[in-house]
Amino acid sequence: MSVIKERIFGAVTVMDEKDAAKVWDVIRFQFGFPVDLPTEEEVKILNAYKNGDDEYQPFISHAELIKELQR
Repeated sequence: MSVIKERIFGAVTVMDEKDAAKVWDVIRFQFGFPVDLPTEEEVKILNAYKNGDDEYQPFISHAELIKELQR
C-alpha cells in the first residue's frame, strides 16, 4: 500500500462516525460511488446468502439456466 493510502487509512480509523460520514460523502461525490446504502432487510438477505442459507441459494446452475433459456 502506498504512503498516501496508508495515511488516509490511518486518518479514517481514528475519526468519529460523523467525520467519517463527511469524508465518505466527499469520496462518493468525487468518484461517483452509488448513493444508496442497503436496507437492513437487504443486509440480512446478503448475510443469509453468504452463510449458505438454503432459501437464498440458487436451485439451478448458470450453465443449466442458459440451456433452459435456449430451448
